[in-house]
Amino acid sequence: MFTHRLDRRIKKLKNKRYDAVVCGAGIAGVSSAYYLIQAGLKHILLIDEGAPLSLTSDKSTECYRNWWAGPDSTMVCFMNRSIDLMEQHARESQNRFLLNPHGYLFATSSRDMIDVFEKQGKEAEEFGAGKFRNNPSNSGYIRNPNTGYISELDGSDLITGQSNIQEIFPYLNEKTVAVLHARRCGSMSAQQLGMYLFEEAKRNGCEFKTAYMKGVDTKAGAVNSVIIENNGVEEQIESDAVVLCGGPHINATLKSMKIELPILVEKHVKISLPDTFSVVPRSAPLMIWADAIKLNWSTEESEELEQFSETKWLLQEFPAGVHGRPVGEGNQVLMYWTYDCESSERPSFPLEWNEYLPEITLRGMAHMIPGLKQYLDPMPKPYVDGGYYTKTPENRPLIGPLDIKGAFICGAFSGFGIMSACASGELISKHVTNGILPSYSKAFDPSRFSDSNYLAAIETWDMDGQL
Repeated sequence: MFTHRLDRRIKKLKNKRYDAVVCGAGIAGVSSAYYLIQAGLKHILLIDEGAPLSLTSDKSTECYRNWWAGPDSTMVCFMNRSIDLMEQHARESQNRFLLNPHGYLFATSSRDMIDVFEKQGKEAEEFGAGKFRNNPSNSGYIRNPNTGYISELDGSDLITGQSNIQEIFPYLNEKTVAVLHARRCGSMSAQQLGMYLFEEAKRNGCEFKTAYMKGVDTKAGAVNSVIIENNGVEEQIESDAVVLCGGPHINATLKSMKIELPILVEKHVKISLPDTFSVVPRSAPLMIWADAIKLNWSTEESEELEQFSETKWLLQEFPAGVHGRPVGEGNQVLMYWTYDCESSERPSFPLEWNEYLPEITLRGMAHMIPGLKQYLDPMPKPYVDGGYYTKTPENRPLIGPLDIKGAFICGAFSGFGIMSACASGELISKHVTNGILPSYSKAFDPSRFSDSNYLAAIETWDMDGQL
């Protein structure tokens, strides 16, 4: 247990006690603050070294989905709740954060994948994602609506046959033999959702302070106050509850409290390019290629790459999963491929990436959408951006109480922090206020990593739900 020793250099806020201090103002932190107030707490302090949402990237895929692999329905239930809450906020804000239910489209050129898609659709239906529909012709398929931010469509549609697919998605590789369209999925503006929650929290009594958490002071084994620092000045904030929402910095905060949890950070980098030839329709869903790819190089390019050890790897087969979608009101297309993710205990800024990453990603997307090949020579200057996924071994979040009474964590959201923000904020508020917990709460409790049976079980899981 960590106790910060108070001394005369620490400024104590007189006659001010907070119901909870939320450390970290990324989207998990602002959502936690919002839902703590919704749960009835009146005095919430939100702190961050930087500006609110400064590590919530607006160049992430900014997507949401209730489409999750097993081994059970936990993540589907969690995301269904989060989407319910997002739709509620969209109604209340006149869709300020641009919720768009256009779906996720998985595509393949392998006939062997047709049975895999069918199995995935049926399993998702069992988990609560909605009905699976097999469409041997296009007659039963309902296209995405052109307007509206809340869709009545859920479940998934399997479409087979190259001509059927080309009729609906003519921009896809003509060798595509099957697509699986997951429907209760889509995109949004992460920054706008975060700012909406932040502004609503402030309007209802949340205070924001630029500072970082240096430690906690305990009394009788429970949180008594939080020590924060800004510009060399320390303050003692009286509160009996602290919620850690440190994003990629969560490990450092936990270690300062002598708490160990199995968390790693994983670097992810995305690119976006102007689609000046309108190859990708602005109404297109998020598209994911489900096959491994060998990049299409000319004979001359292949011979040159083969000569050098530092480029020979570009001729190898790359894993499945390149994906992208149109973003914003202009002509940008976002592209992303997790072919080379580096994991470490702590993040490093500014982000660095391999010089070949933008071209590799574009070539991968051009395999799925051949019209993008016209951007290869010359390749326009891409916008490159990214961040860190904070992950547990089984890729489920940490939401719940820590070993110190009054200390809570709301973190390790991997690549689903934006889409899960509302449900995670609601869940941590129930932990702090002793509310009624939903069925999925136990699956995210940090104490699960003290259970040897659980640790053995997750070793047998073969899917983590990450795209």
